[in-house]
Amino acid sequence: MVDTYHVPIMFDEVMQLLHPERGGIFVDGTLGGGGHSAGILERLPVGSKLFGIDRDDEALASAGARLSGYEGFTPIKGNFFNMKTLMRSAGIKCVDGILLDLGVSSHQLDAGERGFSYSFDAKLDMRMDQSQPFSAYDVVNGYTSKQLFETIRNYGEERFSSRIANAIVAAREKHPITTTTELAAIIKAAIPAAARRDGPHPARRTFQAIRIEVNCELNGLESAIEDAVDLLSPNGVIAIISFHSLEARIVKTTLRRLANPCTCPSNAPVCICGKKPIVKLLTGKPITASNAELESNPRARSAELRAASKLIIEGGQTYNE
Repeated sequence: MVDTYHVPIMFDEVMQLLHPERGGIFVDGTLGGGGHSAGILERLPVGSKLFGIDRDDEALASAGARLSGYEGFTPIKGNFFNMKTLMRSAGIKCVDGILLDLGVSSHQLDAGERGFSYSFDAKLDMRMDQSQPFSAYDVVNGYTSKQLFETIRNYGEERFSSRIANAIVAAREKHPITTTTELAAIIKAAIPAAARRDGPHPARRTFQAIRIEVNCELNGLESAIEDAVDLLSPNGVIAIISFHSLEARIVKTTLRRLANPCTCPSNAPVCICGKKPIVKLLTGKPITASNAELESNPRARSAELRAASKLIIEGGQTYNE
């Protein structure tokens, strides 16, 4: 198998935003295979630290082997949703830079046995943390038709979510649905032929939805970003890469709200709510992959990079140095 761990998306852009050369304590909240982390570690001055968080044991093993030669690197098993707790357990109260590379990794998609992809015949799994008991099998075979419909509609933005949910329920009444290819075939048959002649694989949106449900990727993402920003030191930077519209919407609205939290009417002469900006946006519009990167890594096509820096608050005023 090709080593798909070593394809960090928008690597140069991430390094420019995080600027690890300034030193301090950094966190890669979605370690993966350690591609971005290697770049951070190569640039960190002596005495600085990088903590890499991931809930996937395979990712931790791969990154741990790749980054073992760097001083100041500490891998941590966990979910970045719990970053504040994980850092406090490591004795860290604040950090200078945070990277979040959201969603599923290339390795997880390409490791057919993990059950993330409709391109491989495997058991229905999709767990990022393989120690958790709840898997795609439980969603597909245990959710009611209504629950399936809502999951596929809300997390997959699939217009045929009702048809797909009903088809899954009808199929499992005969026998449990156990494999990715079986599920993909059911989804394909449920979608009208005219709607699946062009475009991506007809199962793509439903597989995305089930994966998000299994790993609770969106519920709590807003709070996780807020907690990460709270962990930043003044002038610290958070950079976030998202891959689909649901993630991007949460990232965009959360960072914008932190940059402009005022709730006063737009025509109010002065602010009376008292809410002050917490961050300064570093990316007015999201950064996307260059044409050169897209040629070598097509999976970067949907990626959007957003970043913000923590403001200094003194005497009720906020500013950057």
